[in-house]
Amino acid sequence: MIRVELVVLMVLFEGLFSAGAVSDNSTIPALVNIGVLYSFNTSVGKMVKTAVEAAVEDVNSDPSILGQTTLKLSMQEDTKYRGFLSIAEALQLMATQTVAIIGPQTSTTAHVISHIANELQVPLLSFTATDPTLSSLQFPFFIRTAFSDIYEMTAIADLVNYFEWREVIAVYGDDDHGRNGMGALGDKLAERRCKISFKAPMTPEATREEITDVLVQVALAESRVIVLHTSTAWGPKVLSVAKSLGMMENGYVWITTTFLSTWLDIHSPLSSDATDDMQGVITLRMYVPDSKLKRWFVSRWTNLTTAGNSSNGTLGLSTYGIFAYDTVFALAHALDAFFKRGNQITFSHDPKLSQIRGDNMHLDAVKIFNEGNLLRKHIYEVNMTGVSGLFKYASDGNLVNPAYEIINVIGTGTRRVGYWSNYTGLSIVSPEELYSKPPNRSSASQKLLPVFWPGETTQKPRGWVFPNSGRMLRIGVPKRVSYRDFVSQVQGTDMFKGFCIDVFLSAVNLLPYAVPYKFVSYGDGDNNPSNTELVRLITADVFDAAVGDITITTERTKMVDFTQPYIESGLVVVASVKKMDSNAWAFLKPFTPMMWTVTAIFFLLVGAVVWILEHRLNDDFRGTPRQQLVTILWFSFSTMFFAHRENTVSTLGRFVLLIWLFVVLIINSSYTASLTSILTVQQLSSPVKGIDSLINSKEPIGYLQGSFTRTYLIEEIGIDESRLVPLKTQEETSKALNNGPQKGGVAAYVDERAYIELFLSSRCEFSIVGQEFTRNGWGFAFPRDSPLAVDLSTAILELAENGDLQRIHDKWLLSSACLSQGAKLEVDRLKLRSFWGLYLVCGLACILALLIYLVQTMRQYSKHGREELESSGHGSGSSRLRTFLSFVDEKEEIVKSRVKRKKIEGMSYRSTSEVGSSIISNKDYSQASSNRIDSATEI
Repeated sequence: MIRVELVVLMVLFEGLFSAGAVSDNSTIPALVNIGVLYSFNTSVGKMVKTAVEAAVEDVNSDPSILGQTTLKLSMQEDTKYRGFLSIAEALQLMATQTVAIIGPQTSTTAHVISHIANELQVPLLSFTATDPTLSSLQFPFFIRTAFSDIYEMTAIADLVNYFEWREVIAVYGDDDHGRNGMGALGDKLAERRCKISFKAPMTPEATREEITDVLVQVALAESRVIVLHTSTAWGPKVLSVAKSLGMMENGYVWITTTFLSTWLDIHSPLSSDATDDMQGVITLRMYVPDSKLKRWFVSRWTNLTTAGNSSNGTLGLSTYGIFAYDTVFALAHALDAFFKRGNQITFSHDPKLSQIRGDNMHLDAVKIFNEGNLLRKHIYEVNMTGVSGLFKYASDGNLVNPAYEIINVIGTGTRRVGYWSNYTGLSIVSPEELYSKPPNRSSASQKLLPVFWPGETTQKPRGWVFPNSGRMLRIGVPKRVSYRDFVSQVQGTDMFKGFCIDVFLSAVNLLPYAVPYKFVSYGDGDNNPSNTELVRLITADVFDAAVGDITITTERTKMVDFTQPYIESGLVVVASVKKMDSNAWAFLKPFTPMMWTVTAIFFLLVGAVVWILEHRLNDDFRGTPRQQLVTILWFSFSTMFFAHRENTVSTLGRFVLLIWLFVVLIINSSYTASLTSILTVQQLSSPVKGIDSLINSKEPIGYLQGSFTRTYLIEEIGIDESRLVPLKTQEETSKALNNGPQKGGVAAYVDERAYIELFLSSRCEFSIVGQEFTRNGWGFAFPRDSPLAVDLSTAILELAENGDLQRIHDKWLLSSACLSQGAKLEVDRLKLRSFWGLYLVCGLACILALLIYLVQTMRQYSKHGREELESSGHGSGSSRLRTFLSFVDEKEEIVKSRVKRKKIEGMSYRSTSEVGSSIISNKDYSQASSNRIDSATEI
């Protein structure tokens, strides 16, 4: 295909080619040809020409770049900057044996001539062809020297998400640049759960009438957020037509790509007439950090474009001019590195072209740049600091650190409201200040200054309105057979009434805009319709919304968006109940058997502990074994009535008794309250205890026809489908419950609490059993990403806060009758788990007191009882145990008195021993004297 195009073009441009000026030798050439392909009759082309010429002049005057080699410019006018003629103009440049071409101006032309560049291996360097698809592997010789539109569309998507809009309208030129840019925008919006709701393409050279026709269709659409992506040539014309159509008024949002900031910069300063058509518009500008080099270039630009220069006139500087200047320098640095590595410039004939024969074709002038691939690699290796800042390529072939300024058109000028960078997203701080910090993409870090929107307002536009197409919203409403208090159709009319309808109408009245709608009934009137099917019809575009008693379930939320729930309603079980009369043993019902058992054990335990602690000190706890046993039993159970006669004298005994009396107080109070409830409140009983008992049984279960209950019981609970019985009305439900399984009825009925409360308000023979086992709510259904769902949710919350929602509830659903009788299902028996903490504290107190008592007793025994054991002459283990038990059984006063007596006796014994020794000595002396006297007498 490319070969055929080349043949045709060679015929058209026969004789136009000449031999190049670069010779094939091993030395560094003195002259290098580079081409520039732009439409120089446009404002952008004029600016680019000035910037490129200035850059070439600066490169040639700087001996540190390229040395003695001179860059020679070959300017080629791209008259139409599109398609067929652009190919011919590009071939004219390549026939002069240029090593690189700066251009083209548009992405459309770049797509066409990139094929030629691939064939002849001539790099194309463009800063205005920003179509993201040009970065694909298909075009290896296309090198973008500015930021790709993929980053610009990411910035716009972040803006849309920042202001919490969900849909935008895309207005664009229907060419490669516009289509591919909008494709990138759609992808980036989808990543943020947003979308393009309407695409409005225009021909690249649309007339004012054609633009008007397109914008009229845009005005009829729902979204009011418009993204305009087009060229500098006719983009301002679109804004002018929008102004004339009233599309620059309050409520609209216009976001434009960089074409508008380029137009504003080139034509600056602007008059009020020039900017009157774009007040409040947000546009993007490629970010160029402030630097000394930038300020120098801006100052020089003023000299380059003074009024005295007739070729340029007064011409503002946009970022395209800055990137044009840096593009020349980047190419010069790449050539310098190319030559310093010993490479040379050579050209050769294309063997593919040589195979094409024709008498009048001179294809030998078109040659392949043999070292084009090497030069391309050197361009990607450029790492310099230019007027635009750091000029360096990332691994994906795009420039590093892409960033944009977010500009707001106000008055005759612009105001910067923030920045966007690929590093941290939206910010009011310049990107270079953030590069030294860790990247932060959290929603809290995304900030912008206040924006002045169209209509001279700072209040953020809602971003959408109802389409001005004259069609009202088709709202599906279920035509119910039962529970008509929630929603029902007025007989003989198209009107509906009920709790759900009143909530919807009240919420709509709170909206700051009118909502044209009409209710459409859904159902045959003989059966309750399926709300799931009603919701599905929204996705099929049969209805635009659904209002009624529609439960928010997982299955349904996968199809549509719901509003905030306006009533809570989970599934409950209803069963027949019977009254329970009090009997002779009703006094045992407050406690469970386990509670009675543990309580009795603790009474005995505490009595025994107190007896142990008081036995050695208190006469009330002494006596014969029979008397002591009676004392323990009496003391234990008399504490229940605080009627114990025995006094406690030990500290540990009083400690245990104090805690136990507190436990007894709590138990008595609970018992009294529970017994009072049992004897005074009507008690009800049912064989069904809740959803668990239904799962374990095999009896039939009723459910409301058309509700999600059937699906939930089968898929989530696992109940066999054969057990489920659909019931249409309250009367059918009541009859089925009264008949029971034995007479062809149901054992229980499962439905949502909202229905059940209405059902039970006049049927006292039934009651809710067990706990609510799902948590659901009712809401209004709308298509996915519908902004009306968000606004109605806010209105429902407002109804709840101001009390209107409760008043609507009381109007339709206020129940009485059975709910005011004080009926109570079964007996609320007090269980052990409610008191185990008290028993634990009491048990720990008893153990602690016993341990302390044991330690004290052992100390006394080791000090006093062992001497008694040794004096008795018994040392066996059984004797020691009997001695210890005898010691424990003795009253502490007796032990102490005996110890005291022994001490006194010990002291007396020592004194007596000393006196006895003296008496014995005197007695011996007297006896000796007497003997001597007797002897003398005998003599």
